[in-house]
Amino acid sequence: MINTTLCYLEKDKQYLMIHRIKKKNDCNHDKWIGIGGKFEEGESPENCARREVFEETGLKVGKLEYRGIVTFVSKTGNEVYYELMHLFWSNDFDAVSSLPQCDEGELEWVPKSEMNKLPHWQGDEIFLDLIDQEKQKVPFFSLKLVYENDKLKKAVLNEQELPL
Repeated sequence: MINTTLCYLEKDKQYLMIHRIKKKNDCNHDKWIGIGGKFEEGESPENCARREVFEETGLKVGKLEYRGIVTFVSKTGNEVYYELMHLFWSNDFDAVSSLPQCDEGELEWVPKSEMNKLPHWQGDEIFLDLIDQEKQKVPFFSLKLVYENDKLKKAVLNEQELPL
């Protein structure tokens, strides 16, 4: 199982997103996703999130909120892919006048109200809704998303299956 982080940086009711259009053989090609990536040896989830945010955006994050864990199971033909994604949110980061070039894709501040209109993974709508709710209402959560051929087939939140 691969361990990754995904961090949603928020300012003015917008998230900093990457439109993944630059890499070849990218399972996220043409999708809009948050900032993150794979763990390096010995990293904690927080270490990985901070490093990935800095590498992809040049931003240094202050306080991070560890909001949840997302278990991905993706089946394509006979292949099965497993990923454990550590999900973070922050509105505490250095201000910059412009965003740098990113190897992963194009960085853009996207209004939260526009997120679901952009190409994205269907399961992202579930955890973005959870992140957007007050932490008191939705504390740390565990979400399992099962995809078959890139289509969401099952979602389980804190051991309760969600209707799709």
